[in-house]
Amino acid sequence: MSKLMRSVTTLLGLAAIGCAVPAVALAQAWPAKPIRLIASYPAGGGIDITARLLAPKLAEALGQSILVENRAGSGGVIGGEAAAKSAPDGYTFLLDASSHSVNPALQLKMPFDTLKDLVPVSLILRVPNVLVVNPAIKFDSVKALIADIKSKPGQYSYASSGNGSAQHLAAELFKAQAGLFMVHIPYRGGAPAIIDVMSGQVPMFFGNLASASPHIKSGKVKALAVTGRTRSPAMPNLPTVAEAGLPGYEVYEWNALFAPAGTPPEIIERMQREVVKALALPDVRERLAGLGAEVVGGTAAELDRFRRSELDKWTAVVKRANLKAD
Repeated sequence: MSKLMRSVTTLLGLAAIGCAVPAVALAQAWPAKPIRLIASYPAGGGIDITARLLAPKLAEALGQSILVENRAGSGGVIGGEAAAKSAPDGYTFLLDASSHSVNPALQLKMPFDTLKDLVPVSLILRVPNVLVVNPAIKFDSVKALIADIKSKPGQYSYASSGNGSAQHLAAELFKAQAGLFMVHIPYRGGAPAIIDVMSGQVPMFFGNLASASPHIKSGKVKALAVTGRTRSPAMPNLPTVAEAGLPGYEVYEWNALFAPAGTPPEIIERMQREVVKALALPDVRERLAGLGAEVVGGTAAELDRFRRSELDKWTAVVKRANLKAD
């Protein structure tokens, strides 16, 4: 090899190393400043509670502050857009809910591409809903309830916490799998919905397990089943919808961590490891269990497969019921 060729080869090699150094240096130095954690729902809700529970644990592990920023609205779309359009430098993360895999089907026009613009970090938790009915309803099983609804097509209604909400979709999946005709009564939130179930204005509701629990214990509503694949540790004597009369039915609300597309994989991997460690802490697990949540954790690849399967599932439900966001 000539002296000239050796010089060119050496320069090209040094250039390649030089290009690789910034990415490696970034990952090694990260985090060098506070990290923003966007919570896609308002203060006081499940996403916010999870964010503020994890933030100090992650801050301690990473040696930098984690600043929770609530960017609520449009069923998580506003927070998702803020994260998707942030710099992919490892200083912005998004804590999102199950609407993450519903909005692309439900919204007429999304301001970002969910699958392309946000990359998964880790699934945090999942929470089953609970099917509750007014205590005056004599049935104590899902199978008997389905039979009665079928015998009275159009006479049954169900409450939800809003059009396109997790509770609405849980009921629509129930309708589709059982072959039922019921009338949807949307409310502005779960609290007014369950109040009208208590009073008998609406016979049934797929409610959030944690918020419905006090009303179940007081006898103001009657619980028939939980919507998860397995029984909930919070109510172990309550069957699942699948085992109580509708095989194959499974619905969870969930929280997961995402980052802007292009965030260095070394940073994603580090954050994922710290999230899993935080979720293993006894005080974190106890607090989340008190909310009726099942701690999950897991890898970015597992979350990506999960969110895609959820998107396929809910896209089919939305199309079948011809649902649109308000």
